[in-house]
Amino acid sequence: MKNASLFILLLLSAPFAHREAVGQQVQEIRYHSSADDSQQPAMFYAPQTDTAVPLVVVLHSWSGDYKQRLHKKIEAWCVQQGWAYIHPNFRGPNLRPEATGSELVVQDIVSAVDHAKMTANIDPSAVYLIGTSGGGYTSLLMAGRHPEIWAGVSAWVPISDLTAWYHECKLAKRNYFNNIVASCGGVPGTSPEVDEEYRKRSPLTYLADAKGVRLSINAGIRDGHVGSVPVSHSLLAFNEVAEAADRLSEEQIRELVQTAKVPADLQTAISDPSFGEKQPLFRRTSGSATVTLFDGGHELVDNAAIAWIKQTYAAKGD
Repeated sequence: MKNASLFILLLLSAPFAHREAVGQQVQEIRYHSSADDSQQPAMFYAPQTDTAVPLVVVLHSWSGDYKQRLHKKIEAWCVQQGWAYIHPNFRGPNLRPEATGSELVVQDIVSAVDHAKMTANIDPSAVYLIGTSGGGYTSLLMAGRHPEIWAGVSAWVPISDLTAWYHECKLAKRNYFNNIVASCGGVPGTSPEVDEEYRKRSPLTYLADAKGVRLSINAGIRDGHVGSVPVSHSLLAFNEVAEAADRLSEEQIRELVQTAKVPADLQTAISDPSFGEKQPLFRRTSGSATVTLFDGGHELVDNAAIAWIKQTYAAKGD
């Protein structure tokens, strides 16, 4: 009985052991946001080094905040590499007007980068942005709003059009449509003012300005069937930064969304060990942007995200 109790105690404490070990170096901080002169929370790692190091900015998911552990493997990798890391709150879950791609959100993230640069020895040519789901949405938004900051942006299962996602969630009875209404002030079509909120908070509005940014857009091909964001959001985002000849057609996107299979005319052999069992089924590159649909759903493939950062950093002088 004593051994059983000890086992249960160890089991319950195991998830916190990793957090404590990482937490010895990653600290909760408050930083100044130029958006409204407020103090905003973040998790931050600032390596003490005389050599300028890369910075990885990680964004929480739709319903998360700065304490979310979704990207813990990427956090631990940054610490191991001696790279700076920051995980800002940017007004928390996307449930209200102050969040969800607002001007406050945009400036909070810019200020988080500024804080890291003032606090640590950051290589300004090596600032990388990563986000999943709602964080992928905000990553795409930031790629378009401030392309000058990023050496690379990695967006996983992102939302690119809030109006489209409202209708998709309403049809599928996913409660996210209520979050969008609360954030944008009403249902799409209610008024020009409401429609403008949807427009200015959607990445598609700005992504054309992200041409030239090293951009990696990734989605599980079954997302929208077993997840909450159809792959059309990733494909349409890619189209915004791709050359005309490289864009996917409406028919191709429709077939990919409806069938969760790659059409015959788009099938090519792809092998990418970094994706493990979640192998890419479709990949296309145009300029500095790549879109990948992998064998999965609404998820992040940590190893692939890390491999992409390493590869992008290695090639940054090219």
